[in-house]
Amino acid sequence: MSYDAALADYTRFDFDDGRWTRPVWRRGTGPAVIVIHEMPGLHPLVIRFADRVAAAGMTVFLPNLFGDPGRPVTLGYVLGSLLKTLCIRREFTAWASDRSSPIVDWLRALAKKVYAECGGKGVGAVGMCFTGGFALAMMTEPSVVAPVLSQPSLPLGNAPSIGVSPDEIACAKRRFAEEDLSLLGLRFFGDRTVPDARFATYRREFGDRFEAIEIDPKDAQPFGPMRAHSVLTIHLRDDDPEGPTKRAEQRVIAFFKERTGA
Repeated sequence: MSYDAALADYTRFDFDDGRWTRPVWRRGTGPAVIVIHEMPGLHPLVIRFADRVAAAGMTVFLPNLFGDPGRPVTLGYVLGSLLKTLCIRREFTAWASDRSSPIVDWLRALAKKVYAECGGKGVGAVGMCFTGGFALAMMTEPSVVAPVLSQPSLPLGNAPSIGVSPDEIACAKRRFAEEDLSLLGLRFFGDRTVPDARFATYRREFGDRFEAIEIDPKDAQPFGPMRAHSVLTIHLRDDDPEGPTKRAEQRVIAFFKERTGA
């Protein structure tokens, strides 16, 4: 089945960094923001968030790392995509680790490319769920100036770990201080895939350069049996424009605009 309609307003290209080739969808004008999708893939609610970034005056880039582009979320699709990614895909480091996933090298190369094309003060990047920590690791690429971590769920099995290497942490700290940059992190309280200890590590490592947006799960959009998890997509309450999830979405978009110069 084709799910192309969900991306009908986007232009596709293939990006090759010399190691991997992945499709990327592009929309908008202005400085670049890379939206890295969550499990199970580049689903319509990720695209909805990207649409809003583009509407705010930025060029949004949607790389497809796993799953079927445009396919709606179901519980079966989530579980199937998770199992395939954990068992087959060597580009990802899912378990307890002090290093980032290999695919981050490809994302850094993409950031360098899109900054050269779009200009501005730099590139924004948001990772979600399985890719949540990638935006922080991408900061070793100098063009990345606005990292956002939405419900960062890796690595599995090590609650305090943030899934980036000591060198990547040191680079981010140095850039935060020298370039007056900062980091956003989003989660719902009680989300077992984003434990308290992980956010405590961000606070310890980055101090007041880390802005935490933490939301009561009662304010999440219900979605079947899934617990509150996906702040900017599945569990965002679009029917409550003054609610915590909408305020979180607005804060992320404002952060991108400020840092990229949109």
